Amino acid sequence: MPLITDATAIFVYLIVLIGVLHWVAEKNVLPWLFKYLPPAIWVYFLPMVSSNSGIIPQSHPLYDWIRQYLLPTALVLMLLSANLPALAKLGGKAILTMLVGTFGIAVGAIVSFALFQFWLPEESWRAVGALSGSWVGGSANMVAVASSVGTPDSLLGPIIVVDTVVGYGWMGIVIALAVFQDRLDAHNNVDRSIIDDLNKRMGELDEQKRRPLKFVDLLKMLAVGFGVGYAMLQLGAFLPDVGAVLNSFGWAIILSTAAGILLSLTKLSDLEYAGASTVGSAFFYLLLASIGAKADLQGILDAPAFLLMGICIIAIHASFLLLAGKYLRSPLFLMATASQSNVGGPVTAPIVATVYQSSLAPVGLLMAVLGGVMGTFVGLAVAQICYLLAG
Repeated sequence: MPLITDATAIFVYLIVLIGVLHWVAEKNVLPWLFKYLPPAIWVYFLPMVSSNSGIIPQSHPLYDWIRQYLLPTALVLMLLSANLPALAKLGGKAILTMLVGTFGIAVGAIVSFALFQFWLPEESWRAVGALSGSWVGGSANMVAVASSVGTPDSLLGPIIVVDTVVGYGWMGIVIALAVFQDRLDAHNNVDRSIIDDLNKRMGELDEQKRRPLKFVDLLKMLAVGFGVGYAMLQLGAFLPDVGAVLNSFGWAIILSTAAGILLSLTKLSDLEYAGASTVGSAFFYLLLASIGAKADLQGILDAPAFLLMGICIIAIHASFLLLAGKYLRSPLFLMATASQSNVGGPVTAPIVATVYQSSLAPVGLLMAVLGGVMGTFVGLAVAQICYLLAG
């Protein structure tokens, strides 16, 4: 019998746990704790330890409610920041390089699953789709795809291990390659004027609209997020199931993603300047904690096979980007930033961009936003193809 069983008490436990983790990370109290493992990983693993040790239950209606209603809401709010006009300022070569990297992740996931599926647990195609969503967009896309296709909780643990170990290992390699950018760009006959052009374009982005969160802003965010998210849930219930990948909830996730992107083109996108994506992220972390609470530590034992598959995916992804560098004559800066925007997301992509070109952190951020827009769709497509491969 778990120590905490009341729904309100479980909710408070998860909220406090998330808050303490982020406070410790922000204050840099235990820097070694977050040096290689960001708060998102701890937000998943600590609830898992809590439920496996009997503090909170592994199964509770609260977890299902959080998944059902907070995920569509979080997606709508987080995608209000999908600044498509700003993305257009990146230019054709930058966007094409990003798309090549994304295609490399998708192809890598499908090929790697075909190679390793006999060493992976049953229904691993669902986990591969979730990992693809994460490595195109980010953790929010991983959760969206996993929830859409019904990835078993026992398979999410190994996937998060792969996402962390392989993803951060690749980030280290990408950063280390920065010292070779001049040599590789010269070898590929790259026109470095594109970097000067990007500097000019990024300087035109308006960063003066940020404002403190007001009460009316918060009410608008909650109204838009929950209103649109709930409407998409109801609409998804009328759409037909498609194979094992798209059910009514999967449709709701796709519709919520599309709605968030469309709303980012309206005046409601101004809510991002007050922190709409931050509020959405808070809902996402609560969702991630509830998923962790349902996980079984035993599933981590399946990580070695998934790790090999993850390395294979990254190797294919890197090969595609090297071809982009050769035939598109993309500078190594764009290749590295595109890669980290896919694999790492909005937190680490600006860091890598800064390592290569100190003034171009916004390029990494915008590319990561583009990945967030595509991540759920690509992850679902990969899941469908891997489902067919699994027979």
